[in-house]
Amino acid sequence: MRPVQPGLFGLEPSLPEGFRYQPDLIPPDQERELVRRFAELPFAAFEFREYVGKRRIVSYGSKYDFSRERLISTEAIPSFLLPLRERVASFAELAPAGLQQVLVTEYAAGAAIGWHRDKPVFEEVVGVSLLSPCIFRLRRDTGSGWERASLTLEPRSAYLLAGPSRTKWEHSIPAVSSLRYSVTFRTMRAVWG
Repeated sequence: MRPVQPGLFGLEPSLPEGFRYQPDLIPPDQERELVRRFAELPFAAFEFREYVGKRRIVSYGSKYDFSRERLISTEAIPSFLLPLRERVASFAELAPAGLQQVLVTEYAAGAAIGWHRDKPVFEEVVGVSLLSPCIFRLRRDTGSGWERASLTLEPRSAYLLAGPSRTKWEHSIPAVSSLRYSVTFRTMRAVWG
């Protein structure tokens, strides 16, 4: 794994097993084209039961229906996202076709995402951060407290949650200071429930 950012006294921060980070996954011109295409997407406010979040989302391939607690089919992944899926798959060492679910999220200034683990129907999670940086926080309950880690996701960077970083750790993003997009690709768990 490539070093992420120096910790206190220049030491590399301790990140969970299975977590990987890659700055500059895509060039600036590809980022600009993606953001331009996002203006055409049918974003809707994120809804979690009776809660409506400040961020807006659109899912492709499938989406998780929180009211029915199950996965439902949605439109196919748009062709303009397929080159990004190829690059993400290469970074994560996964087959592109295995990344069957895509979530595009728009974070307006002040939008955040609370502590969570992605639903168990999903396996690996690969995210791409666009337009502005954000703090990506991770935590794990040790039984006697929380073990924590964090890093800054820079624009055009990618991260992978696999293994313990995916199954044992939660993650969150505090309120962003300016418009940010993320594109999250997920593989599906073979057996779940």
